[in-house]
Amino acid sequence: MANTQHSKDLCFSDNNHAGILYGELNKNLQLVEQNIGVTIHVRGNEVHISGLRHEVDLAANLLEQFYNLITKGFKVYSSDFAFGLRVLETSPKARLDKIFLDKVYITAQNRIISPKTQNQKIYIDAIRNTDVVFGIGPAGTGKTYLAVAMAVSALTTGQVRSIILTRPAVEAGEKLGFLPGDIAQKVNPYLRPLYDALSDMLGPDRSADYIEQGIIEIAPLAFMRGRTLSDAFIILDEAQNTTREQMKMFLTRIGFDSLTVITGDVTQVDLPRSQKSGLLHAKNLLHGINGIKFCNFSKQDVVRHPLVQQIIAAYEKNGNSQ
Repeated sequence: MANTQHSKDLCFSDNNHAGILYGELNKNLQLVEQNIGVTIHVRGNEVHISGLRHEVDLAANLLEQFYNLITKGFKVYSSDFAFGLRVLETSPKARLDKIFLDKVYITAQNRIISPKTQNQKIYIDAIRNTDVVFGIGPAGTGKTYLAVAMAVSALTTGQVRSIILTRPAVEAGEKLGFLPGDIAQKVNPYLRPLYDALSDMLGPDRSADYIEQGIIEIAPLAFMRGRTLSDAFIILDEAQNTTREQMKMFLTRIGFDSLTVITGDVTQVDLPRSQKSGLLHAKNLLHGINGIKFCNFSKQDVVRHPLVQQIIAAYEKNGNSQ
């Protein structure tokens, strides 16, 4: 009975919205066919889906929810179907509009930044409602990018007066002393991803102006020692490469009216084996404290090229060590 063929017919009331849903030359429908395993036939605003029952139900749910998104003004990209499919595969009753229509920020290129997975939505809501948020998970899950988007949104709406972005300066076994140039030139390569995210949000000129005025500060973690960071949105990136002492130092810098996000991937710790990651230590030590939220991401939340998800899975299978 589980393999019984099934079919379902959908009828969309607006031909223009249906056309957007289908995509150019029905590209979006082809993606649904390939990723779910159903067969889809289109006639005007009517869609016939056939295949195994659970696959047909999934495809119909996906198309109906994206049609609903389109009627609400959501601009659909082909990649969104993959993100939506991941959500509905694990949570068939999930509402994609509650996730995709949550506008975090609109970039300088008028691109809307919004969560693409349920865990990203949980993360965004945690940042809105909690003073200190830890985002822990693999590369490509949007931890840092969404945190920067939330920081820029808080700055531009007057919620905070400044943004402070910081990372440990030494990664992957490389030492700053071996790099040419002065201290700024030495640490700049480690901070480049943060500059890139800001430039995407604000545009190169505006982000450069904010940095020059000191409204946005990007600095190595060591530069935070001895300071009190008030009325700011503070992001500590690559936190898996902090020591216990560095993590304690950072967390005790937080002042009044500040929001803090700490991001990291505990599978990519580059510290000497004799040193335990400050992120891992904090996760165990601070869990359960009111006002601190831990948000965990998995490979299912990867929003980069589809191959990234498979690469992460391969490394997890191999134990992250070989």
